[in-house]
Amino acid sequence: MRRPALKDLLPERRSERAPLFSPQDRSNLSWFWNSYLKSKSLWLLLVLGMVTLQGLAYQQFISLTETGLRIIFENVDYGGLVRVCLMVLGIFSLRALMSLLVPWLSIWLASDAVMQMRRDLVDHMMVLDLAFFERTSSGDIILRLVNQADGLSNFVGQTTVGAVRDAATVAIISGYLLWKSPLLFLAAVVVLPFIPLVVRIVSNRIKQVQQTAENAMGAYMTGLEEMSNGMRTVKISNQEPVERARMFRAISEIKDLSIRLRLAQSLILPVVDILSALVFVLIIGGGGYLALNENIALDGASIVGFMIGVALIFDPARRVASFFVELQASLVLLDGVHSLLREHPSITSKPGAVTSFDAHGDIVFDAVDFHYDGKPQLFDGLDLTFESGKVTAIVGATGSGKTTILSLMARLYEVEGGAVRIGGTPVDRIEVPVLRQSFSVVAQDIVIFNASIWENIRYVRPEASEAEIWDAATKVGIDSLIRERGDAPLGPKGAQLSGGQKQRVAIARAFLRSAPILLLDEATSALDQRTEEKVRRALDVLSQGKTTVIVAHRLSAVTHADKIYVLDEGRIVESGSHAELLAEGGLYAGMYGAQRQGYH
Repeated sequence: MRRPALKDLLPERRSERAPLFSPQDRSNLSWFWNSYLKSKSLWLLLVLGMVTLQGLAYQQFISLTETGLRIIFENVDYGGLVRVCLMVLGIFSLRALMSLLVPWLSIWLASDAVMQMRRDLVDHMMVLDLAFFERTSSGDIILRLVNQADGLSNFVGQTTVGAVRDAATVAIISGYLLWKSPLLFLAAVVVLPFIPLVVRIVSNRIKQVQQTAENAMGAYMTGLEEMSNGMRTVKISNQEPVERARMFRAISEIKDLSIRLRLAQSLILPVVDILSALVFVLIIGGGGYLALNENIALDGASIVGFMIGVALIFDPARRVASFFVELQASLVLLDGVHSLLREHPSITSKPGAVTSFDAHGDIVFDAVDFHYDGKPQLFDGLDLTFESGKVTAIVGATGSGKTTILSLMARLYEVEGGAVRIGGTPVDRIEVPVLRQSFSVVAQDIVIFNASIWENIRYVRPEASEAEIWDAATKVGIDSLIRERGDAPLGPKGAQLSGGQKQRVAIARAFLRSAPILLLDEATSALDQRTEEKVRRALDVLSQGKTTVIVAHRLSAVTHADKIYVLDEGRIVESGSHAELLAEGGLYAGMYGAQRQGYH
């Protein structure tokens, strides 16, 4: 693989160079300050005071060194020398104390700020639309909430505070040196304006490489999750070499980007070293001339003190310059985190939305139009009625829109035309939490947490009593498994349960929640026929007095429905009871006959 050349690390020539801080950077910094740091202003002032003391300690050391040199070579005062030594010990003890307290306090402030930010991010994610999670990989979300947030915490709590300390040290010692000899100081700093120029040159490239690196890391984390979740398929199909090669490619890309980023960042240090060497040459030459000139009151102790001062600001100045380079990478992290909060939900409770409605009324789709982004129209004037207290089924081929109907009922998506009404009230005129509390759902994509079966059932109603939970578990026949497993966790995504056991947990949740509208999306698809019969009897009990909507591929699960809608490419092509549809001899009858033959 080709090694990056120096020209690869520098930004392309442009007619107008990008500013050090873009408008988006300034917006992100303002958001972080106002949201998480401004309230800690008093603590930050305390940190600033302590780092200022650290800088003053160095300045006093230079002054005491000059005094000590004069005592040694001019006054020969042993008592004075002891006092100088004790004072040096005292100021460095003070600096040591500040060096202990500053990291403790700054890390606490930064960690607290990032904790609040993470809470805001999680809170904001809870109100984002389902569409956001469908278009955003979990690896990308984890990258922002974990890696980038940690990176910001380290940058704010350690790198930034260190840079402030170094800047204070440089400013205080520079002020002292300027007071001692303005002419020599100005001669020494004549080359310093070149440092921000180099920072400006490399900063834009660093942003580009950092953004690419963050994208690569997000893709890598998503790939790891996909590989972990699909390991059963990987093993059965003997595709370990393919997965290994895919992961190795991602790892190699991250390594190359990391090298490019570090090389770009390292450009600043050699420049600072060369400029610092020029500064020392000017001090030695110019200072020596001034010391030898009898008309200028600058003795040898002052020249030595001046050189010590420059030596003391040498490393802090390098770190300050490096800070501005690291800042460019951190601005990318900050934008990545802030971008999550810039996502706005489109489905919210509208002004004047009602807090109560007739959840036991009919559910009506009135001339509903809908399509997914980037896909053809799915529903065009769809009319449906789910009668109150009855069981209605929706069947059809994959992709015909069955699950989408359930999503529109719960307002997971907005209809583009027409209306969905429950008890005569349009769902978009109902408070979102109130609407969704009216549903009990057993979906085909069952979410099982790494906790006990008991806790997984209790999840939908944390306030439920033990008797209610046992009753729900008994109705779906999972009570014996609870006794057998006890409090043992189920593994990531319920890996220790079979598909049928997972569905029984989901159905037990529906019993426990017992909302007026019951949505069953492939609720018995993973059950064998014997278990399906048992669960169906339980569902019959559960659906009594509720408006029940069943989506199923297996038609044996809907034969008891009061009404069945047959969906084909977003259109209702048949409707009626099981017996009526068989008598018609249409699409439903053909599907049912084909499935019955498949069972034999």
